[in-house]
Amino acid sequence: MTRFGLRVAAGLTERNAALPHDVSERLRFAREQALARAAAARAASTATAPAGTLVVQANGQTLALNGGPRGGDGGLWAKLVSALPLILLLAGLLIMQQGHFNEQIAAQAEVDTALLSDTLPPAAFSDPGFSEFLRDGEE
Repeated sequence: MTRFGLRVAAGLTERNAALPHDVSERLRFAREQALARAAAARAASTATAPAGTLVVQANGQTLALNGGPRGGDGGLWAKLVSALPLILLLAGLLIMQQGHFNEQIAAQAEVDTALLSDTLPPAAFSDPGFSEFLRDGEE
């Protein structure tokens, strides 16, 4: 990106020599005005804005936000509000984990109920596919 900027600047500098004198003077005057406005806007935003305030600058069709809380002066409420999304995320994850845990308990309880309410030979309890057979039989 820097190389591209340097190439564009070099191309403009080369073509600047071929411009008529009145055009180059108008460009110089516009450049000086733009630099003066930018310096005045920077000075106004830092001088008039007390610490902790939000400043909106409008330069033509461009808006810039400056200011806001600086350092550790955010206050307790600002810290709590900034931590709120993290707290909500953790609460949601805990609720999802609890729901999954309850589903596992319910599934195991169904298998246990089916085992205890049916008369089966003891060999059926040691069969690894028996719980799958019970689940398929319920559907």
